[in-house]
Amino acid sequence: MHKSKHSTPSPADMAVRMTTAEATVGALIAHGIDTVYALPGVHNDPLFDALFKAADHIRTVHTRHEQGAAYLALGAALATGKPQVYSVVPGPGLLNSAAALLTAYGMNAPVLALIGQISQSAIGRGLGHLHEIRDQAGIIARLVDFCARIRAPTQAATRVAQAFRAMATGRPGPAALECAIDVWGRSAPASATPPVPPLPPQPIDEDAIRDAARRLAAAKRPLIVAGGGAQDAAAEVAELSRLLQAPVLAYRRGRGVLDSRDPLSVTLPLGRELWGEADVVLGIGTRLFYGYTQWGIDQELAVIRIDADPEEPERFARPALALIGDAGPILRHLIDALRAHHRPSRRAEMEERQAKMRRRLDKLAPQIGFLDAIRAELPEDGIFVDEVTQIGFAARLLLPVYKPRTFLSPGYQDNLGWGYATALGAQHARPDVPVLSIAGDGGFLFTSNELATAMHHRIPLTAIVFNDGAFGNVRRIQEEQFGNRLIASDLANPDFVRYAQSFGAEAERARTPQQLRAALKRAFKRRDGPTLIEVPVPAMPSPWEFIFMPRVRGVR
Repeated sequence: MHKSKHSTPSPADMAVRMTTAEATVGALIAHGIDTVYALPGVHNDPLFDALFKAADHIRTVHTRHEQGAAYLALGAALATGKPQVYSVVPGPGLLNSAAALLTAYGMNAPVLALIGQISQSAIGRGLGHLHEIRDQAGIIARLVDFCARIRAPTQAATRVAQAFRAMATGRPGPAALECAIDVWGRSAPASATPPVPPLPPQPIDEDAIRDAARRLAAAKRPLIVAGGGAQDAAAEVAELSRLLQAPVLAYRRGRGVLDSRDPLSVTLPLGRELWGEADVVLGIGTRLFYGYTQWGIDQELAVIRIDADPEEPERFARPALALIGDAGPILRHLIDALRAHHRPSRRAEMEERQAKMRRRLDKLAPQIGFLDAIRAELPEDGIFVDEVTQIGFAARLLLPVYKPRTFLSPGYQDNLGWGYATALGAQHARPDVPVLSIAGDGGFLFTSNELATAMHHRIPLTAIVFNDGAFGNVRRIQEEQFGNRLIASDLANPDFVRYAQSFGAEAERARTPQQLRAALKRAFKRRDGPTLIEVPVPAMPSPWEFIFMPRVRGVR
């Protein structure tokens, strides 16, 4: 058959009359989005109508609070590494979701916020429209890497594509799109603009690779520090660590990059010792915050940094060398350059040092008992979501983590109460594996109302609430540093088992690590709805001597 000289236009060239909302939803689907986490409201009514019409292609998971919608999207993004979307109304809705959006920025998570707006002609006039907020776009801009307003149906697909490109280019991060209440429903002929591909990766500087390889090959005591930016380069990190026999330090966001069963995998307190001995540190997708701000650097330490953000490597101090781009390809080039390099094994040394540090950490025995029970029942690919609580602090140091993206921790915002809703999003996005949320009684009640969401959408999240009747960390500081002058730290709590059961969730109480393990075994078998386990606990030993540790070398 011969083609007609009048070829049929491609779908991208065909304009179809659609509303702004329909064009936006179509663009989300084209970018692979299959879920929108949302709380509806009048400013976004046409958007939800468009989502209803597209329900065969995209799900809407509605929550009980705007912060829940945003945290669910954050959890889904962290668990999958893929962009996720949430939508809320302007003003109060935006502000209610802002803590999660701020956390997404700090954690470099690709979360797209669709935020409503007042009537387009009234924006900036201060007339007092429902949910009006002064300079909403300016507020959003401080929380995201990219923001724009959709002003017409013809702009929708392009704006969505720009947002996705921004989230995928350089350092990942959140984006936001505003749309006015009177624009969502406006219709016009609009093209089904295809997704805009991300910008091509930055070329790898081969001279810098050779320089880095030379420095690492000559190093007597190399140390690798892995952050969240190394999560998708776990195989390369493990291979480089073996080649160099270099320990890999990970704390919070870098956990799981190197399997905890490898003797070269270390957490914060042993990492500090190794930092003091190192002659070359290779930082991969990490701010190196503790090294620069607490442990110190000097002329004997050369720092090499790999980061997707060209502004990051010199934020604290100029490194000896910076390699800009995605960690995986850069590390692959480094490995190739070091392929012939062999070092004697450090296994015996590192096993001895690990055992010695573990004996020091045994002072956290109450936390260790519960963490051991959790690790025994949570599958290797199960996801653990920590919280700003005593068990969470200890988990960052002690919980063995075997795979990338299986330890979710809130980064430098370290925001109390993020855990339950974030874990709910992780479980919704990863129904194939169990997800465990741990929280204290203080943090859990921030988003415990999302038990209703878990029940409505049958999300099988398991949550443990460690209940000590207080903001435990605050109370300890007041006891130890402020003469036991206790204020605003004791809590009045519900019966957490009955509270969860009132939503229809499964719930039970465990008082010992053995009872917790048995409860988790039962919980992880349930895949048709949420489970809550309450664990009453006394005050626990402080972990802070293993987190905030003094300088081990020179001046900054």
